[in-house]
Amino acid sequence: MTDTQVTPLARERRHTLAFLANARTAGAVYLDTEVDATALTEHQRQAERKISVVTYVMSALARTLTEYPQANATIGGLWESEVTLHRTVDVKLALDKTINDVRCAASAVVPDVAAMSLDQIQDQVERLRDTAAEELDELAGIRTLHRLPLSVARVVFAAVTRKSGGPARMGTVALSSLGHAEVARFFSYGGTTVTIGLGRITRKPVAVTVDGTEQIVVRPTLPLSLTFDHRVIDGALAADVLSALARHLREPDSEQP
Repeated sequence: MTDTQVTPLARERRHTLAFLANARTAGAVYLDTEVDATALTEHQRQAERKISVVTYVMSALARTLTEYPQANATIGGLWESEVTLHRTVDVKLALDKTINDVRCAASAVVPDVAAMSLDQIQDQVERLRDTAAEELDELAGIRTLHRLPLSVARVVFAAVTRKSGGPARMGTVALSSLGHAEVARFFSYGGTTVTIGLGRITRKPVAVTVDGTEQIVVRPTLPLSLTFDHRVIDGALAADVLSALARHLREPDSEQP
């Protein structure tokens, strides 16, 4: 008799394995910072409705990648020899979903977030978050992958996410948040040139200068990570993107169109 149990891998995880097989070619490099979230949390408090941190980040990403279009790009072509710069910022948002009683990560693309207000982005975030996976049109593709043998699912995934169809299915930038849990920071690769990771906002002591005097104060702080694909951009540009994103998050009033 044994204390272990061996079961087949759940079909509902096949889309994740197919993605990971395709992601192995990326040259992922990781950066991180912390953002003073004082103005952001105050903006949340004064808003007429609940606006999630994810929504603020999506809006800030639109402005950041408009400033740095080289990072809003897709690599593809024969031997990955072509880079396409995209005119719209399409955010691939990671979702925590349960499919047939299996908890798994899924993702859906919110297109052209630069054309949306905070309220419009929040509407999309709530729809994707609150709608059952079986009812989301955006997840029809992964439901198809679940019905295929794993070897076939990997081939199909690679075929449909090539450069010509990639942005519609994979977005031009990826965003994932674990801020609901006690996570300080994390780093992931979402299949795009830039992937943003969010941790939990916590109160931390920071040094500030007031009237020429340095003081220690407690501020809400957002851990912010950026994974970039070194095949497409280099560290200096990625650092500028992360710095610009942090700046937009420190100034949420500027995110209103």
